[in-house]
Amino acid sequence: MTAIDPTSLSNAKSKADEAAKARRFARINKMDGWLKALGLPFLTPVLKIAAGDPPKAHLKDIWRLLGVPVLSLVVFVGLWAQLAPMVQTSLGAIPGPKEVLAQVVVLHNDAKAEKAKEADFFARQEERNAALIAEGKADEVKLRSYTGKPTYYQQIWTSIQTVFFGFLIATAVAVPLGIVSGLSPTANAAINPLVQIFKPVSPLAWLPIVTMVISAVYVGGEGSMSKSFLISAVTVTLCSLWPTLINTALGVASIDKDLVSVSRVLKLSAWKKITRLVLPSALPLIFTGLRLSLGVGWMVLIAAEMLAQNPGLGKFVWDEFQNGSSDSLARIMVAVLTIGVIGFLLDRVMFALQSAFTFSNNR
Repeated sequence: MTAIDPTSLSNAKSKADEAAKARRFARINKMDGWLKALGLPFLTPVLKIAAGDPPKAHLKDIWRLLGVPVLSLVVFVGLWAQLAPMVQTSLGAIPGPKEVLAQVVVLHNDAKAEKAKEADFFARQEERNAALIAEGKADEVKLRSYTGKPTYYQQIWTSIQTVFFGFLIATAVAVPLGIVSGLSPTANAAINPLVQIFKPVSPLAWLPIVTMVISAVYVGGEGSMSKSFLISAVTVTLCSLWPTLINTALGVASIDKDLVSVSRVLKLSAWKKITRLVLPSALPLIFTGLRLSLGVGWMVLIAAEMLAQNPGLGKFVWDEFQNGSSDSLARIMVAVLTIGVIGFLLDRVMFALQSAFTFSNNR
């Protein structure tokens, strides 16, 4: 029987460990792009340390990607806590972090209480209708909607729905116009003056016009497509379509002329030329425009909801301002932070989509 060499076993085990380590690092490097897209780049060095890399090699990256941002937030919160009480308003001192956090808890508890009321309302309605049916009075059965005030979470969801509705309309208008403008110098000469005139217009200028037009032509008003919802969404559309239009036109116009020549040689139809050549080449710039448009739309939405009284975050801020209670400032600060966090998340979502559908390595 042949003796097993311990050295050979050790070498084989070492090679297997190295191969497993290499596979782990390959997976981490593959994940790196998605972590950056999601705003979590600091996880890459942490995962590499966990996979067996010396910590010293990654401490600098962890400090830059995680330590510095956390430190800046701590400094900001500290300055906020120190300086806020020094600023007195008609409603009292500017609320500090503790007061804002307390109102976060209050809004959460209010939302839970309102949901409990809604559940109780529907339970009583169901019992009443069941009793009517049992008594043979099915014709008296009525289904009523709950008319309680919207919770803070429902107002957040309303704002998100509104901005995406307006953003989708803007995309449907801007991308085709941008493609036409990029492909045709004549079309670009016709569209560009309109872009330059209407791009700087404030949502506060659009809102009265949109309100009058929709009030005149739209006869709906029930459910999610209420007039206030539609007014806010159309205002978002009018203010947010320009970045997508401009970037789409730029992306299409900058396509390699050799590719255009090849499409002519192959006698591609207009549709195939756009779908197989134009869009794939222009996609990085199109997504850049979409990210900018969604950011603009989110900023515009708050002002539009304030004036249109769409029951979203904008109306929440306006109602608290009008309310003038001692907690109003803290609640407005909660809304400000909510708007900022959601804006960041929307940008990360668009950047993740851009990373998924384009080959750009720019982060």
